[in-house]
Parts: sequence; C-alpha cells; structure tokens
Amino acid sequence: MRVVNSLVERCFAVIELLANEASTLRLGEIAEKLDLQKSAAHRMVTTLCEIGWVEQEPVTGFYKLTLRLAILGQRFLSATRLTDVCQPVLDELAGESAELVRMAVVQGETLTWIAQVQGARNGLKYQPEMVARVRLAITANGKAYLSTLNPTDAIRIAINDCGVGEERSVGSVEEFMKQLKLTKKRGWAISLEEAEPGVVAIAAPITLGDGQAVGTVSVAGPSSRLTPDRHEKVASSVSSTAAKLGELWPLRQRLNNGT
Repeated sequence: MRVVNSLVERCFAVIELLANEASTLRLGEIAEKLDLQKSAAHRMVTTLCEIGWVEQEPVTGFYKLTLRLAILGQRFLSATRLTDVCQPVLDELAGESAELVRMAVVQGETLTWIAQVQGARNGLKYQPEMVARVRLAITANGKAYLSTLNPTDAIRIAINDCGVGEERSVGSVEEFMKQLKLTKKRGWAISLEEAEPGVVAIAAPITLGDGQAVGTVSVAGPSSRLTPDRHEKVASSVSSTAAKLGELWPLRQRLNNGT
C-alpha cells in the first residue's frame, strides 16, 4: 500500500513541478529537482505521458504538461462559481484604482492566482503572466496571507517558499517578522519593487468571520503611479474590497448547494 501511495505522490510531484516551471524540462532536471533517480523519474513521466497529463517534445525530448490540467482547473473553478460571485467587486476596485487587481485563494499552505482585472485605462500597464503560484515571502499578497497565521508557521512557510538569505527571499527573519506584525496591525501589506522591479503592490487578506484567511486581493502597478502619497488611499480601498469578498465567500457555497 505504501508503494502505491509513493507512486501517486511522485506523479503529482512531477505535475506540480512542470506546472510551476511552466516550461519544458529535461528528464535530468526533473530528477534533480525532485531528488529522484533518473530511472524513477523516467517511469513517472512515461506513465504521465501514457495517460495524457504530460507530453514529450519530439525534437528536444524535453517534457511539458499538456493542457489537460488547465482545462480541468477551469472546469472546477467554473463549478465553484467563485469568480462569478467575486467579479463585480474586483471590477469595482479596478475601476476605482485604475490599476491591476488580482485575487488569489489559499490552497494548503500557499496561494494560487485565480482572477485579475486590468483597471489601467491608458499609459503604462502592468500586466504580469498569470502564473498560478504566488511567491509568499516577496509579494504583497503573500505577506498579507502570512500575517494571518501563527508567526512560527508564517516563518516556516516563508522560508520553505524561497529560503532565507537567497536572492529575492525572506532575508532577515527578524525584519520579516516586523513586516508581518505591521501588516497584521494595519490590515494590509505592501511590496515595494520586491517581487518585480518598478512594480508596487498593496494587498489585504480575505477572511471569514472566524478569522480564517481564504484568499487575498491586491492592487498593483508601476511605481511611477503607485507613489507613496497614494499608498494609504489604495490600501483603504483594497481592505474594503477584501471585507466585501469575505462577506460574499459563503454565498458561493449557498449557490453551489442551490439554496
């Protein structure tokens, strides 16, 4: 029984790796990143190719995900009706801020982007790739989410996400703890060109009545527009939007139940 579980876990690890990389990978890279023997990695990708989750490029021999995962993800997201319920609120914030608005949901101990609205009507537009995984330690959304957790858990998750001392990482644990404490006190987080040069983002956690964080919402744009004199006003709008989304969250459950 344990062998079967191990096989399943390894197959999903391959899928997650290819999803996070969002590109083709050599068999050797897959084995190295997942700490697998090359023969074991080959069995995994061969199995995944046979059932249609992964495909091998004929010229390079590299491996990549098929669209099957993306299609299933879209089907599931549509079935939850989450974006249907939240979209008008996100549209309102995008119109008010005239910047990019994004929403992420908590998945296990991380965040996944699920929706975005471009509010910039002219000039420079910040339009990042809709990569699923949110870097927790260096993004406003990540810090907003981590601020809702027990400090010990927050630091552990942040370190595992990108590592203390590495480039674009947590940096000093003490300093990061101060950031999370301030974020929790004021109710919103900010990323000043930490995740991307020239980009400022402000985010707030979406919480339920019991304080549980279920997601985050943010406004992001060029630092030339999201200047310090706008931070407080944008933060107020983001926090207000997060509160509205928290109130709407149970509604999608009632919609799914037909009540």
